[in-house]
Amino acid sequence: MRDAVVVIVGATGTGKSELSLDLAEGLARHGRSAEIVNADAMQLYRGMDIGTAKLAVGERRGIPHHMLDVLDPRDEASVADYQSDARLAIDGILERGAVPILVGGSGLYVSSVIQDFRFPGTDPVVRERLEADLAERGPGILFARLSELDPEAAASIGPHNGRRIVRALEVIELTGEPFGAGLPEAGDPWRPTTVIALRAPREQLVARLDARVERMWQEGLLDEVRGLRAHGLGVTASRAIGYAQALAELDGELSGQEAMAQTAALTRRYARRQVSWFRRYADAIWFDYDDPGLVSGALASIGQD
Repeated sequence: MRDAVVVIVGATGTGKSELSLDLAEGLARHGRSAEIVNADAMQLYRGMDIGTAKLAVGERRGIPHHMLDVLDPRDEASVADYQSDARLAIDGILERGAVPILVGGSGLYVSSVIQDFRFPGTDPVVRERLEADLAERGPGILFARLSELDPEAAASIGPHNGRRIVRALEVIELTGEPFGAGLPEAGDPWRPTTVIALRAPREQLVARLDARVERMWQEGLLDEVRGLRAHGLGVTASRAIGYAQALAELDGELSGQEAMAQTAALTRRYARRQVSWFRRYADAIWFDYDDPGLVSGALASIGQD
């Protein structure tokens, strides 16, 4: 399909970025250019490179990339803003006659682009009141309120994510509907899509993730975080997996081994959530991450044998 969006998803550590590059090069061999659109929320931030496994410019094989390094670490990422900007990038790619490849593991960000989903609005007065409650009383009271109003959303968000609890309560107050009712799960597609999903056996994925965390520290995550903090870090950036633990190590709250262990545990938990999210994509074509025929199979799935 000439106007279709190719989507590559999967848990952290399954090789999505590598496949996106291989697929773009494979399309080029068939006479079709491709451009890549990032759908990893933390890779939106400038300077957050090591902890997000962001491809350096020299590793992108000359293939245009979009939605990387578009936010200052002091900014707060917005899924609604991302949806608008990513769709504009995709429209531009299609207008140039190229194939857009949307790649990333942030499920809500991917879904916001490929599904016909409209985000509920916001109200600064309601938001300010809820954030004041959060600052004064902590997330526990707000989480209890959310659990009464929308148990499904509460279970999904958890008791510690104050920012998302506030947003859920805001949407419920503004719309009178459960927050979970607005999440993009199986809506109509925004554009035709081919979703390629990567999987790995749990034991292999855990080993890859643990090795990835060790590599982050070896490659200088602490120095990266030290430099970022000197210029200011917002709430979202400072709470990112790996970055929060590196900050705690720099502050003497965790040892290096404790910081890495905590990061590895959180990364494994995040990977499980990613797998659960992408299983909702009924039309996804699943491949093993180490399948020798991965690239040829992916090309075949988008009609480029």
